[in-house]
Amino acid sequence: MINNLIRNSVRFIVLVLLQVLIVQNIRLGSYIILFPYVLFILLLPFETPKLVVLFASFFIGLTIDMFYDTAGIHAAACTMIGFARYYILKLLSPREGYDPGLIPNVESMGPVWFITYSAIIIFIHHLFFFYLEIFRFDEFFRTLLRVLLSTIGTFCFVYIVQFLFYKADRNK
Repeated sequence: MINNLIRNSVRFIVLVLLQVLIVQNIRLGSYIILFPYVLFILLLPFETPKLVVLFASFFIGLTIDMFYDTAGIHAAACTMIGFARYYILKLLSPREGYDPGLIPNVESMGPVWFITYSAIIIFIHHLFFFYLEIFRFDEFFRTLLRVLLSTIGTFCFVYIVQFLFYKADRNK
């Protein structure tokens, strides 16, 4: 338990620093904006209580809001995916359920499961974030294009991070 807390705290700090020091300065145009900090919420262990997921999601969003000066938009979008995470995990649950102690990553769940899980979560985050940011429907299709391109960009970034930091067990 303490090991999980330390691992998640370090992941929190590293992802926030990555977001605000490096990724914030990457310009891929106005349509592709990367938010790799959602990986923190994606990688919370399966048995994390729903309330803890909501508080952790809100806290990482609020932290990013402080650096971006965005008045709670990140906190709202992160809280939304923190809420939706339980239902998505339930939807994607294997018949026998999740093994205790696993975290939802490529190594433990396989690439197909992780691609589905992370794509849904990232899409919900970006959909909620960009429509809250614009807060009108007169640019509906332009915003939807931003959502789709940013989702693809963030997903690619998250998937690459999975291969850089999570080594598959070669003895399987």
